[in-house]
Amino acid sequence: MNRILLFKPLVLWLSLLLAAPLALNAQEGQVAPPVNVPTVREGDFAVDLEQALGVGSSRDEVEAETTLGNLGVAPRNGWIADYPVTPDILNELQQAAASATDSGKLSLGRDEAMARVNNVAVKEGIASTVYNGPPPTGANPPPAGEGYPNPADISDYYTEEGPPVVTYYAPPPDYYYLYAWVPYPFFCYGFWFPGFYILHDFHGVINFHGRPCFVSNHFNDVSVHRVFRVDPRARFSGRTYAGIGAPPGRSFISTGVPGESRAIFNAPRMTQGPGMPAPAFRSAAPPPARQGGRRAFNAPGPGSAPRTAGGSSFHGGGPSFHGGGSSFHGGGSMGHGSGGGGHER
Repeated sequence: MNRILLFKPLVLWLSLLLAAPLALNAQEGQVAPPVNVPTVREGDFAVDLEQALGVGSSRDEVEAETTLGNLGVAPRNGWIADYPVTPDILNELQQAAASATDSGKLSLGRDEAMARVNNVAVKEGIASTVYNGPPPTGANPPPAGEGYPNPADISDYYTEEGPPVVTYYAPPPDYYYLYAWVPYPFFCYGFWFPGFYILHDFHGVINFHGRPCFVSNHFNDVSVHRVFRVDPRARFSGRTYAGIGAPPGRSFISTGVPGESRAIFNAPRMTQGPGMPAPAFRSAAPPPARQGGRRAFNAPGPGSAPRTAGGSSFHGGGPSFHGGGSSFHGGGSMGHGSGGGGHER
């Protein structure tokens, strides 16, 4: 019986990975996005975006988030500095910038404002384009060597590097339970994905342009020893906490803490939250490509021709992982608080 239970997810994973990659007007030399998508915090993105839109030049992320939020340029739940910019958040920022121009808050044209948001994403290697149509059809499986990852390559990555925070490809069976599936179709590097995967729990340090900084979906209220968790799937559905610049009038989850958008969700990471391990350190960039080796698909490359690749059409996602979370390297426990108990949403 146990063998049957283990065999089913393995067959599902292999079938999804082998069936998903399809090519449309493929251009020679293009490669799919890496397994480890570059991790860019909302706070760092806000600093660059403030300058790109010409509305400020602060190097302080909270100040940049506040300036942008006052103009209406923010994710739909506001800015949360340590949370990563995912494809859906990038689209929210583009739409917010367009709305800010329509209302006269930004002295740019609508297309120009959206292009500047995209330029920041391109610079950081996370550019993507929302795709609201039906899945592309009429494609044929690509020939070998065109840059698509295969199950063995992906398994090797997880074994050698640990689970990435965000990935566009179905995780191996042993890691699947760690991830939430967000059904948000988009194009990236000219490849089509039906959605993306993001760890249910993550808290650690990344190297962002040579500077160590936290990326996390756990936020600590030290006054009452509680940890609040931003659930990636719930955030996508609109049921989450409010950050800086969150639009008024929407129903967000309340922590009961005055000024929570700054006091909790954009507070400096001076101390570890209760029950949290010392964070792991990993690079925000994917490992270098191996010449002639398996990891070649991790080398980012330009792409403009539409393709389909990776990701899973299985919208059930992985089972929610509430007992321990994961460090970026797949080890360690991440408790949800002690004393007053943690909130999970």
